[in-house]
Formats: sequence, C-alpha cells, structure tokens
Amino acid sequence: MRLPEGLTTPSLVVDLAALDGNIARMQAAARAGGFALRPHAKAHKCPQVARRQLVAGAEGLTVATLAEAEVFVAAGCEDLFVATPMWIDEAKGRRLRRVAERAALRLAVDSVEGARRLGQALGGAAGSVEVLVEVDCGIGRTGVSPSRAGELTRAAHTAGLRVAGVFTFPGHGYGHDPGARERAARDEERVLAEAVGSLREEGVESPVVSGGSTPTAGAWRPGVVNELRPGVYVFNDATQHAIGTCSVDDLALMATATVISVPAHDRFVLDVGTKVLGADRSPWVSGRGFLLQYPKATVTGLWEHHAVVRPAEGHGVPALGRVLTVVPNHVCTAVNLADELVVIEDGEVLDRWSVAARGANT
Repeated sequence: MRLPEGLTTPSLVVDLAALDGNIARMQAAARAGGFALRPHAKAHKCPQVARRQLVAGAEGLTVATLAEAEVFVAAGCEDLFVATPMWIDEAKGRRLRRVAERAALRLAVDSVEGARRLGQALGGAAGSVEVLVEVDCGIGRTGVSPSRAGELTRAAHTAGLRVAGVFTFPGHGYGHDPGARERAARDEERVLAEAVGSLREEGVESPVVSGGSTPTAGAWRPGVVNELRPGVYVFNDATQHAIGTCSVDDLALMATATVISVPAHDRFVLDVGTKVLGADRSPWVSGRGFLLQYPKATVTGLWEHHAVVRPAEGHGVPALGRVLTVVPNHVCTAVNLADELVVIEDGEVLDRWSVAARGANT
C-alpha cells in the first residue's frame, strides 16, 4: 500500500481496495454456505462502512449497545440486532422505544428477570421487536446453558416478547492453539442445535439461529446455523493475520506513524501509542502491533504516545522522519479511539469518514 504524501501522523488509514475486497469475500462465503450475514458494526463504528456491507448483501447489522443502535438508525440503517443483554432502566426504556419506532429491531435476553424488564420497558411496542435467546457455547461470558433456552423463551413470551430464535458467540475461537477455531465452530453448532430443541419442546420454532465470528469463518459449514455475525473481517488486524484468517493484502486498517527517535542501533521509536493503537495484547502476536514494512520486527513497548520497536537480528533501523504503518493487535479498540478514518487509494486521500459511534458505550 502506498501512503499519501504529507499525511499527519499518527492517523488511522483505511485501504479502500482491501476494505471492499474483505466485504465482498465474506459476503460471497456466506452466500455460498446458505447463511444470512449480519456483520457486527462494533468493529468499524462507521456508517459509510455499514452502507458498503448492506449494499453488498448483508441482511442487517449487529451492534453491541443501544447507543450504537441509535447512531446507525440515525444514519439510515433499518435492521439492527443489539447482541448484548441489557438491564433496562427508565431512561434506556425511552431510548429503546424510539429506536424500535425507526427500525426493525432484535434484542438479546439471557435471564428471566431481564426478559421481564424488557417487556415492561417496551410496553405496547413489544410486539414489534424480536428477541433472541443467548446461549453460551464455551466462552464463559453471557448466555444460558442450551437446555434452559426453552425455559427462558417461556418467560419471554409471558413478558409479551416475540422470540425469533437463539444466538451464541464462539469467542473461544481466539484460543492460542491451532485447533481452537475448529473446536469453537463445532461447539457453536452443537449448543445451538440443543437450544433449538429446547425451544421446540416449548412449541416454538427458531427461524433465526445465529452465530459466527471472524476467527471461525474458515470453519463454517451448512447445518443448524443460518445467520453469521463476524465483525473484525471488515478491516482485519494483527491477530487475524497471525492466526491465518487473512493475508497481508487483506489488512485494510492501520496507523501511520513517524520515526521520531533512533536512540540505538537495536531500536527505534514511533509517534504512536496506546491512545491510537489500543493496549490489547494477543497470545498470537509477539509484540504490541505488526509493522508492514518491518514484518519481523517486534513492537516491544507501548506508552501513550510512543512505540518502541526492535528490528529482527541483522536488520537495520529506519531513518528519522520515515513514515511507517502499524497494524493494531485488535482493530475494534483502535477504531473506538479515533475521531475519523482516512480513506486512501493508490496513494491518494479519497475521503475522511467519521467514527460516528465512537464512545457509544451505553
């Protein structure tokens, strides 16, 4: 990728060709497998990216929070799934009803009391909202055991909610051994199949059986799951590259950084730190990011505005003032730190896209 001349560093830049290629490939893979694709927008938080996904064929968007839903509804997105169980208070109830008036809305539940409060908050709007029961497939986060999905469905119906199916997140596909992705995908299928059976015992069919993540993308297979919600794939990051779910050419977002110090022959310092890249570590990545121009170098330390890099043995250090590109370990947190994304193609700046859902955490 050729960088534009004179670009202020540090900046988060998006390679438009790589972005569009990632969107097209994931959409094609979902279509070939017979899956609906509902990408997770927390990875980009950007309406312009969302529109490209929807135009390519995505059924709708997944978001993490009510605030993210508000941002994307305001940008014209009409079909949203909030994939985090919410504990609804009076203020969130008012916000939720306003979103439900403007978009087809799905919500997550994983407790009887949570379903009850959700039904109360929605009131007369409850019938226009779909609910998915979350089950845990091994990550040990939110979600009930699959055998309890029917019980929770019964409670949701009592609360006036319309249950449309079940979902899970195979987040343990990020585990640090080579078989983690395959195991997570099979865990997802097994647990969702059991949850579908649990709903059927209550006389409820599950038109939506939702799962999927970027790490498990290569392990998808047709069967019980009919909807997928990957997010990171749209940009990819150093972790995805390290675990083999993307190539260097598929890395669509990176931080530009200038060499500001060369204090010794075995290290150099860039003007980028945790306030741009985020602080995420990865069991797959040896350092705190991945340098495209120095792929064997290691980012050994990050401060708020500094990155210390040690080149591989026998490799030299770059000159002061040289501009390099650093791929974050975890793209979602890096994007959430930025006001805008600089969109480039063939060495030219094409546009600047606002990260409209930055900090939309409530």
